[in-house]
Amino acid sequence: MQSFLLFSPEVAAARAAGKPVVALESTIISHGMPYPQNVQTAREVEQIIRDAGAVPATIAIIGGKICVGLSEEQLELLGSSPDAMKVSRRDLAYVLSTGKLGATTVAATMICAQLAGIEVFVTGGIGGVHRGAETSFDISADLQELAHTSVAVVCAGVKSILDIGLTLEYLETHGVPVLSVGQPGFPAFFTRESGFKADFQLDTPSEQAAFIRTKWQLGLAGGVVVSNPVPAEHAMPGEEIDAIIAQALGEADSQGVKGKAVTPFLLARIKELTQGRSLATNIALVKHNALVGARLAVALSPATV
Repeated sequence: MQSFLLFSPEVAAARAAGKPVVALESTIISHGMPYPQNVQTAREVEQIIRDAGAVPATIAIIGGKICVGLSEEQLELLGSSPDAMKVSRRDLAYVLSTGKLGATTVAATMICAQLAGIEVFVTGGIGGVHRGAETSFDISADLQELAHTSVAVVCAGVKSILDIGLTLEYLETHGVPVLSVGQPGFPAFFTRESGFKADFQLDTPSEQAAFIRTKWQLGLAGGVVVSNPVPAEHAMPGEEIDAIIAQALGEADSQGVKGKAVTPFLLARIKELTQGRSLATNIALVKHNALVGARLAVALSPATV
């Protein structure tokens, strides 16, 4: 499997020196934000990780390789290409074998990060159980990946377009611990509170690292969700975003939007309905997650633990 991995010079040097590395997904670049804000945000997020003492490794599928760490040109390609496929576990073999351009979701990035020996992965929000899943069976592959792939995922919870209660129930059933940072409540991406609690509140990188290391040393394979709420000054009012999400969900249903297309459709529509404020919140929370993730990676590194 190592033959599929292609490390950037920066990531290769970090691995050789034993420096902490943080994985970043690429779907947020290709499908989560509009160009050019997506590329600019990606660059800024990478720099936040560097400034905190770790090395960023944005992951994508390019030219039949899992690229771990991207050049400026590769970031531009992902951010501006309309042909980038959204790649989850199901799609990895197809995109690699055909040489297509692929942007990795949470699930695919976790797989690639584990192959590359990276323990911490930063994203915006994880996928979950979609509303109406009792009839549609629409459940993100991210959740199953968290059940058995040993990577810590730093996120701002799950988007409130999902059924947050059922998402947390699914994670509990599969033994995936959900940590919270700075508060007992589980965040809902655009807002700091979802109305649900996380399993455990661990505020410092050293506490989080001790928990994660203990879990894996016990042989308890699988991921850990580190939920980090959006900074208060960038959070959106709960009632407002809930009403907008309800409208966007109704439009998606009436237009027959399903499967992988649902989340990009909803995010784009929410951005329109909030006149761009949701995008500003999205960018702010990703940057905040990058800082928390980098500090966790440093705390998990052999020199620290």
